[in-house]
Amino acid sequence: MSRLLDQPSGGLTYAGAGVSIDAGDEVVGLIKAAVASTRRPEVLGGIGGFGGLFAFDTKNFREPVLVASADGVGTKLEVARLVGRYDTVGVDLVAMLVDDLACVGAEPLFLLDYVAVGSLNPTRIEELVSGIAVGCRLANVALLGGETAEHGGVMKPDDLDVAGFAVGVVERGEELGPARVREGDVLVGFASPGLRSNGYSLARKILVSDDGNLNEPAFAGSTRSLGDELLVPSVIYAPAVTALRHELAGAVHAAAHVTGGGIVGNVARMLPEHLDAVIDMTSFETPEIFFEIQRRGRVSSDEMVRVFNCGLGMVVALDASAAEAAITLARAAGVDSSLVGEVRSGGAKVILT
Repeated sequence: MSRLLDQPSGGLTYAGAGVSIDAGDEVVGLIKAAVASTRRPEVLGGIGGFGGLFAFDTKNFREPVLVASADGVGTKLEVARLVGRYDTVGVDLVAMLVDDLACVGAEPLFLLDYVAVGSLNPTRIEELVSGIAVGCRLANVALLGGETAEHGGVMKPDDLDVAGFAVGVVERGEELGPARVREGDVLVGFASPGLRSNGYSLARKILVSDDGNLNEPAFAGSTRSLGDELLVPSVIYAPAVTALRHELAGAVHAAAHVTGGGIVGNVARMLPEHLDAVIDMTSFETPEIFFEIQRRGRVSSDEMVRVFNCGLGMVVALDASAAEAAITLARAAGVDSSLVGEVRSGGAKVILT
């Protein structure tokens, strides 16, 4: 039988190559409580196994359809690195995942995360995962598992990236989408107090200077620093969409999560070929940070609505008779909302007025 060489101690080690097994074990210990706080009744076991177990109960569905999404936080992480604070970007990760599921009409069930670092800092990972756990509790999803990978010698010691994968469920035949949208539908918009996790490459190029201005006011008269303004966590809309689905049933037709591609690119995704969405840009509040980006970067209005949410984080199309009830339900779920437009005959275009 073969065996390993009988080498003396003192040679090269994994830690010497840039990967600390001990730090990885410490991370698992630090995040156990945060992960446990997201537990749902369907979760079996805890973290540390080779896979997460979720005992999905099919009795409430005739034909359950599982819906999956994958996403990350993008270059907002660079702002977190420069500020030295990772407590909000975990919420952003959850929002990007579960709000995409909500657009299909799915109730989010669980998610997994993947964190890649240059050098493992257990305290920093605990802060990040604690934020993910906060988002999971807000969305009522289980953090079922994940992976933390230390890429010593490949990534810079301070580098960090995070991505996730989420699963939800919807009854077959009840999916939201373009096939349900009708002429005469109204559009209810959910407010976004900040950039969420999109457009940060442009925002950083315009707003963040090399001389460390993240501690300065975000804009004239602001009580918040630029760093804090850019790290405002994404509102998680999935519970509000779920509430609308439960209470208004078939009156809810489609939803668009305003992420990369801005208002124009994302709202168009919920339209059939023969209908337009007409949105009144004065019907919702645009936070001042968007105007600051425009002023300092001389960014055109057309470019702004192609890149940013401009204060409109999600748009829901539904029967006109259900508009008032939808706004009330969304506000009761903690999401500021308003009537922002309507659906008209056209050619799958988004018209901003």
